[in-house]
Order: sequence, then C-alpha cells, then structure tokens
Amino acid sequence: MVVVPPPPAPGWPPVSTTSSLPPVITATAQWLTRAYPASGGALQRALAEAQAHQAATVAAWLRYPTRMDAELAALTGARGSDALDWAAGADDGLPLPGPSDGAHDADPPAPAEDAEAWRTWVDEAVASWAACLLARPDLASAAVDAVAGTEHAGAVPVGFRRLTSPTEGDTAAAALLRHPDLLEPVARLHRDGLLERLGRRPAEA
Repeated sequence: MVVVPPPPAPGWPPVSTTSSLPPVITATAQWLTRAYPASGGALQRALAEAQAHQAATVAAWLRYPTRMDAELAALTGARGSDALDWAAGADDGLPLPGPSDGAHDADPPAPAEDAEAWRTWVDEAVASWAACLLARPDLASAAVDAVAGTEHAGAVPVGFRRLTSPTEGDTAAAALLRHPDLLEPVARLHRDGLLERLGRRPAEA
C-alpha cells in the first residue's frame, strides 16, 4: 500500500534518513497533482496523488540513481517550478484551474512564505520525466525495470503498480494527470534525457 505524503508544512523539507530525494519527490508530486488535479472526492484525490508520487519517485531514482548523485543534486539545488508553471499554462505561479469538490475551501490560508516554499524543491527534469511516465505505460514499465538496481530501490522497497498497471479507478481519478496531450508541454522539456537514460533513441520512442 502506497503512503501518500502529506502537503508540505512549516518545517519543510522533511528529514530523510536515506537520501536527499524525498523532499524533491514530494514537492514534484505535489506540483503534478496541482497542475493536473483529480476530479471527484477524497478517494479520487488520493489515487491521483499515489500515481503522481510513484511517477516522481521512479523519475527521481532514474535521474539520480546513486546516493552521491542525490547529494550533488541537493547541493546544486532544484530548479523550482517556474519553467513548469509556464509550460503547463500557469506562468503566474498559481495552480492550474481544475475540478474541485470544495473540500478545502474552508481551510485557513497558510502564510505566503510557507505556502510557496515547497515550489523551490520541485525538480524540473524529474517532473518532466514523471509526466512522460504517466503518459506512456511502456516507458513507465521500462523505467521501473531500470531503477530496480539503483541504491534507492535497495534501501527503500516500494511497489509501483498504480504507475505501471493502473486500474480503471486509478485511470479515472487521474484523467488529467495521465492525459498525453495535456502532459506534452511538460513531458517534452526533458524527454530526450529520459529516452537516453532508458537506452532509446527519439525515433524509437
């Protein structure tokens, strides 16, 4: 059972005992679910969040396959969500409009600094690779196979069934999150790097 991480809160980023990737994965998954929100209630949101988190996890492990890679990425810093916001059509930095059941309308507003701090942890390349995996089940399966031998996979055993073999309920909950046309502007930002990592040429993709 996949545990969906909670939204970022004061004290961000969370402490990791395995690598520097968890805050990047959490922030990138959150960006995906805000840009391509689920339709429906809490269950649908949870299913979409699980798929986004699995996609971001596989993408991050593939992008930074060793602990050293992850630590170097942490030192240089993630690129943030600015280019992604622009590519997805939210260049003002706000989440894209999407279906909502109003469940969060009564939530108290968070301080602006805390509310936006998570965006600095979004990794542009990881988000782009995750978008590719969500749009292409064949790439998702190849990526999961590729990360099986990484240091991260050995340290933190995780399953990726919702990413590689989604049920009808998963697919319905993530209709926007898995829509190839909607994902294309983000997916194409770093698709060539993903294909190279998977040993594929663009013409073969």
